[in-house]
Amino acid sequence: MLDLGAGTGKLTLGLGALGLDVTAVEPDPEMRAELERAMPSVTSLAGRAERIPLPDAAVDAVFVGQAFHWFDVPVAMTEIGRVLRPGGVCVPMWNYEDESVPWIAEFTALGRDGARRPTSTEDVREVTHPAFEPFESGRFRHGQRRTADSLLETIATYSKVIVSAPGESAALLGRLRRFLAENPATANGEFDLPLVTTALRARRRP
Repeated sequence: MLDLGAGTGKLTLGLGALGLDVTAVEPDPEMRAELERAMPSVTSLAGRAERIPLPDAAVDAVFVGQAFHWFDVPVAMTEIGRVLRPGGVCVPMWNYEDESVPWIAEFTALGRDGARRPTSTEDVREVTHPAFEPFESGRFRHGQRRTADSLLETIATYSKVIVSAPGESAALLGRLRRFLAENPATANGEFDLPLVTTALRARRRP
């Protein structure tokens, strides 16, 4: 299995816990170093989706956790197709807050401030490539135990926050912190953060 754009290895850890043989590919050396500290037994390689450092037909599945919007998609799909064995699958996945919960809808609207998410699953479902069958998708609701501090630490790593000017990022995080402090569901220490994972799957043609 390949975890492509593995970051610090959160998805890699989950795949490894299932007993799978996982190779992680990540371009950022600091994130890759964190992954290697946490999982020294995992093969970790420097590389990008557009140039994957693996031979042809090397893996049965390519997983992409929350990173697909960074890719040059047509080039990346060609590379993913190259390293996949026939019949293997490409599985992009995203975790988003569950906006069917009213306070979550308010919180995420405040955080986006009118901005659109980097990639929607509708965008990806429309991706076509001659090496792959069409994408199919599934949605899975779950939750994470959080505090206001741990949630804001995660939001500070979002691409929108990272690329914003420091003053804009600080203002955004300040608005979100005030909301969490005043919202009854989140104001008293730990709380359950409702999430939806959307997973897409495209099979490599023979």
